[in-house]
Amino acid sequence: MPVVVAVDEDTKEEVLLEAEQLAADRDLQLHVVHVISESTFKNLEETNIKDTGQPVDLETVRKFAAEVGEQVASGILSEYTSVGLEGDEPTRIVQYLQEVDAEYAVVGVHKRSPVGKAIFGSVSQSILLNADCPVLAVRTT
Repeated sequence: MPVVVAVDEDTKEEVLLEAEQLAADRDLQLHVVHVISESTFKNLEETNIKDTGQPVDLETVRKFAAEVGEQVASGILSEYTSVGLEGDEPTRIVQYLQEVDAEYAVVGVHKRSPVGKAIFGSVSQSILLNADCPVLAVRTT
């Protein structure tokens, strides 16, 4: 049962360090998870079709997503597994938490105005509301 930290290209160092500490304190594995959204997947596929004439296979997309997670965590974390997924970000992260029977999830959150909350959905908020495991929300600046 791992600790799963959801990351994107803008994830702050303090989120990763909190996840690493939580995993270390409980002697658990740490999974760094990045999800390629459906729109990014479509852009990758369009580019690949232009370049090679072939659609992108899911394994290539997952490897690309795992590489993003690796780039985010590299130089900050010492021991972790980078996992790449594709699809709707909060849905896929919650599914992954269930698949691996995660002990904890860790997400970064930042302050948003009430209007910002109403207009824009929040991946972190969705994970907080839908995960079956405890979720550590790390407030970032």
